[in-house]
Amino acid sequence: MRITGISTHVVGTPWRNLTYVQVHTDEGLTGVGETRMLGHTDALLGYLKEAEANHVLGSDPFAVEDLVRRMKYGDYGRAGEIVMSGVAVVEMACWDIKGKALGVPVWQLLGGKVTDRVKAYANGWYTTERTPEAYHKAARGVMERGYRALKIDPFGTGHLELDHERTRYAVSLIEAVRDAIGPDAELMLEMHGRFSPATAVRLAKELAPYRPAWLEEPVPPENLRALRKVAEKVDLPVATGERIHDRIEFRELFEDQSADILQPDVGHIGGIWETRKLAATAEAHYMLVAPHNVGGPVLTAASLQIGFSTPNFKVLEHFNDFADAEIKKVVKGAPRVDPEDGCFHLSDAPGLGVELDTDAAAGFPQQQARFDLWAEGWEQRRPKGARG
Repeated sequence: MRITGISTHVVGTPWRNLTYVQVHTDEGLTGVGETRMLGHTDALLGYLKEAEANHVLGSDPFAVEDLVRRMKYGDYGRAGEIVMSGVAVVEMACWDIKGKALGVPVWQLLGGKVTDRVKAYANGWYTTERTPEAYHKAARGVMERGYRALKIDPFGTGHLELDHERTRYAVSLIEAVRDAIGPDAELMLEMHGRFSPATAVRLAKELAPYRPAWLEEPVPPENLRALRKVAEKVDLPVATGERIHDRIEFRELFEDQSADILQPDVGHIGGIWETRKLAATAEAHYMLVAPHNVGGPVLTAASLQIGFSTPNFKVLEHFNDFADAEIKKVVKGAPRVDPEDGCFHLSDAPGLGVELDTDAAAGFPQQQARFDLWAEGWEQRRPKGARG
């Protein structure tokens, strides 16, 4: 079997574009992959066009390791977000083809299942008025859909510092959410990598009474020494990793143990196999994996293949019941959260278990998407769950 070409389909929303790639073969099988870009969609499409000619055409879709190696290193450059996202969508599609050809789900090819269910946590749910009353109502709605976990960034447009007034307001939002979801649901606290270590530590201690399940990206991800400074001073698990685009770049996190939960984005770190390798290394360092997942149904399906086959997989982020929920119609067989237990349940469907509806995708053309977390008035203009 050989790859005869790829086709790209961009599904647009006001704050992000989802890029779907179909990989076609000479035996009639087609696989699908997905990634999500914030402002770099055209660059990704350009890379994919060149990669198709230089590396993908004529390749064996079963030889995933070789194809990833050539796409990542074959042009003698350093692979950043654009390249690794392009690798990811093609790689996912190849796993999809392999599973379909063999008649088995991808999780079976990754070593078989270790669980029948993967817990979901909701994001994108707080696109509402930024008041305690509105957040309380929205959080209750999340619980009513069956979720047992959710994530929130309550800090408005705070950057580096957060003054006393805005800190108290953030605390009031978290207090309202905790009251709405009860004592047993997990509450993930998102900081989007924008505070100084001192501010992050202070905020973590202010919010500790509401028992956050983790503190996510408390400082900019480029400075691991700053992250370690936070980790040493707070009593909460620290999560990070969504903006690391190469498995090798997690090395320092393993060495200094400055994080408890790793959050690779399957659509940015090179795909399913790269993420599974990272998870195995994390297991050896007693760390959990909870992939960043603010994409659509294909990226969710790919992340779940890892979840069902990975012993140290904690939970999976899910946007598609809240922000941009209408995009679920572009994918047939989109994974769904069971309202009885707040989990995704194991599927035996071959490959990734989903199919792209290209006609439906055409109804969501690419947009000039804009994400600016720190802009004045962001709370009124853009979805607040946006980045993940």
